[in-house]
Amino acid sequence: MLEKLKDVESRYQEISQNLMDPAVIANNEQYKSLMKEYKTLTPIVEKYQEYRKASEAQEEARELLAEGGLDRELHEMAQEQLVTSKENVERCAEELKILLLPRDPNDDKNVIVEIRGGAGGEEAALFAGSLYRMYSMYAERQGWKAEVLNANETELGGYKEISFSIEGEGAYSRLKFESGVHRVQRVPETESAGRVHTSTVTVAILPEVEEVEVDVNPGDLQIDTYRSSGAGGQHINKTESAIRITHIPTGIVVECQDERSQYKNKDKAMKILRSRLYEMKQREQDEKIASQRKSQVGTGDRSERIRTYNFPQGRLTDHRIGLTIYRLDNVMNGDLDEVIDALITYDQAEKLKSQA
Repeated sequence: MLEKLKDVESRYQEISQNLMDPAVIANNEQYKSLMKEYKTLTPIVEKYQEYRKASEAQEEARELLAEGGLDRELHEMAQEQLVTSKENVERCAEELKILLLPRDPNDDKNVIVEIRGGAGGEEAALFAGSLYRMYSMYAERQGWKAEVLNANETELGGYKEISFSIEGEGAYSRLKFESGVHRVQRVPETESAGRVHTSTVTVAILPEVEEVEVDVNPGDLQIDTYRSSGAGGQHINKTESAIRITHIPTGIVVECQDERSQYKNKDKAMKILRSRLYEMKQREQDEKIASQRKSQVGTGDRSERIRTYNFPQGRLTDHRIGLTIYRLDNVMNGDLDEVIDALITYDQAEKLKSQA
């Protein structure tokens, strides 16, 4: 590990010098690429420097104690320094192991979130709206920007489906474990007898990709236009501004009707299509190495039931890691960090195990 850290520090210093080179500054693509790498390496180098300082303090304390002849006060100080520095060395070493884990290349990407009502009819659609609100509020807490790409609203204000983008630093790294089936247990607004119903909603988290990352052949696309419509006559457009794009080779269909401009709807629909094609390609690659990833949290199985939201008990349970918390109201208001941090920690621990 120490040899690898020396190489990382050497590369970090090299990039630091290059970033001051006028020729590099003038080359926008090269500068952006180096800045991205510099930003990735910074926490590793800073932690390595902290590790070295702790190691030096530990060695200094050892030498003082080995020499002997210290008065009582100095001996106690050296002993305390030895204990503290040893703890710091061990802590930094563990943190460095995590920082050196192979990074998910998508972690820095923005995301497209797709939420669809599943079993449960209108109640599932209402819960889809609750999850959209939850993720929107979480994005706001993080200082990210959320924008609706397409929505199919129901009469009661829920969503049969809704797609929206979230732009912000580390959005995919924080949200990637949200893909899967979310189950809700609560008394629906439509239920007069007060019985608890169980419904499901499917969430997909797709990394947003650039045009250069996914090559879409225009000849593979069937593009249809139609008049947009909404629940109860909302957002109805008299012009054919809504767009439906069918990717013929895969059968993927994307619709977008949220904007009044046909061009804007097409642009948003293409953004969703590229992300779905990218995710499909990734899923195929993941299946090839599935045995290696069995114990990890996983990021893409939409058919897996991942979480239950039990409203009568105020309880959230994440079934993948056995996490149960009783702060459901807070979670539904966007306070997701405890859940997300637990998922990330679990995934890191499993990756460390597989490397051991």
